[in-house]
Amino acid sequence: MIQVNSLTGKRLLLGITGGIAAYKAAELVRLLMQEGAEVQVVMTESACRFIGTATLQGLTGRQVFTELWDTGVLNGMAHINLSREADALLIAPASADFIAKIAHGLADDLLSTLCLARNCPLLIAPAMNVQMWKNVATQRNVATLRQDGMTVLGPGSGYQACGETGAGRMLEPEDLLDRVRSFFQPKYLEDKQILITAGPTFEALDAVRGLTNPSSGKTGMAIAQAALEAGARVTLVCGPVCPPFPAVDKLIRIISASEMFTAVKSEVESHDIFISVAAVADYRPAECHSSKLKKTAAEITLTLVPNPDILQYVANLPNPPFCVGFAAETEAVEQYAAEKRKRKKLPLIVANDAVETIGSNESSLILLDDEGAHYLPKADKNIQARLVMVHIARLYNKHKGCTHHNETS
Repeated sequence: MIQVNSLTGKRLLLGITGGIAAYKAAELVRLLMQEGAEVQVVMTESACRFIGTATLQGLTGRQVFTELWDTGVLNGMAHINLSREADALLIAPASADFIAKIAHGLADDLLSTLCLARNCPLLIAPAMNVQMWKNVATQRNVATLRQDGMTVLGPGSGYQACGETGAGRMLEPEDLLDRVRSFFQPKYLEDKQILITAGPTFEALDAVRGLTNPSSGKTGMAIAQAALEAGARVTLVCGPVCPPFPAVDKLIRIISASEMFTAVKSEVESHDIFISVAAVADYRPAECHSSKLKKTAAEITLTLVPNPDILQYVANLPNPPFCVGFAAETEAVEQYAAEKRKRKKLPLIVANDAVETIGSNESSLILLDDEGAHYLPKADKNIQARLVMVHIARLYNKHKGCTHHNETS
């Protein structure tokens, strides 16, 4: 069984460098261990000025290593022994100085030597002042790390300890935990092209008013993130929702259903899988006024016309991608979703209760395919998205196998 949310049994090296964000490392350690990971901490001399080794040793139950020449280590080779036992090395926080050091292959302390001698993946969580982050030297060094195959997590943006505001904050421990989870997800859709629609649409009535719905886009974002974790190349067509967005390969922001339809038509032919998560308005005003309509005492009548059915269009293409639909219902959820799947001839539809799901961070889902109904009890949308992506991958691979057989038989 594929584990989509657990770090149980994973052995992680956590490197801590000097910076005010080092205090967050204690919470990160707690979360990682709560998730089932084994954590071994290695600190630089500067890091010890911000957080004590006793704290990390108490949390992990393991000796915290700080010295390259530690005589208590077998053969005196901590930089070799530690990485041979690890599934990954995470540097959090990673200071500008330390990033520069490993970008150029320098090794003058235990942690930098460990980075150079490792035989496990390296993840970096930058943390520094906004101007230090924006400096061309730092950006050049980070680009080098990425080019060398290292994974850069963040940074985030916001108020900093120095009093300035901007990019450079280390991601919060909860975010880093989720990124580490993501890193270890199986790449069962590697290099597949996936097109996803997400969020609501807004159908203008006049210059300031329109018809929309309260979809937050959270489910679509979670599906896009899960697709990235599975190794896919993702194009996200997204309605008017607030960032942050997953680090997709291509983001197309739209407002109306018509704009979403145009974007999907221009992209769909190059994609293997189409996942229609967006809460697209079924109707739009027949007339859109260029100026604001003035309020009067009289009643007004709106004439609405149907919007294009984007999922129906894609499913009926001569050579369609593997199509997955979403059905948000308020009653008879499974029945209506099953009818929608049959009507649109979809291999898979994901159904949920709209009242329970919209705007929430959790949802319960029903997956309907040719094999029947599969029930996912209420859970965080990120967890649900990973489970849905596992199901999509299985059906897609089965579908492609059948297609290949038919073509060659």
